Amino acid sequence: MTTYTSSLPDSLFKKLADVAMHYGLAKNKIIEKALTIYLDQLNRAEYVKSYKLAGKDEEIMAVAEEGMEYYLANLDEKLK
Repeated sequence: MTTYTSSLPDSLFKKLADVAMHYGLAKNKIIEKALTIYLDQLNRAEYVKSYKLAGKDEEIMAVAEEGMEYYLANLDEKLK
């Protein structure tokens, strides 16, 4: 595990300390969890952005539609 030192505004540190005391958790564990969630949200936002861009690309949409037609045809065949 790597040690990291940072500064926080006093008001944010007070909130962190209050929450840590209320829940009986270490401040570093709260920061670790919050950062993990935040980075995951950034990653998800990148996926959303890429799907929105792909949805505007006619070639990608044509390939996707072709793939869906193939999938549905195979599904129909399996259900018979």
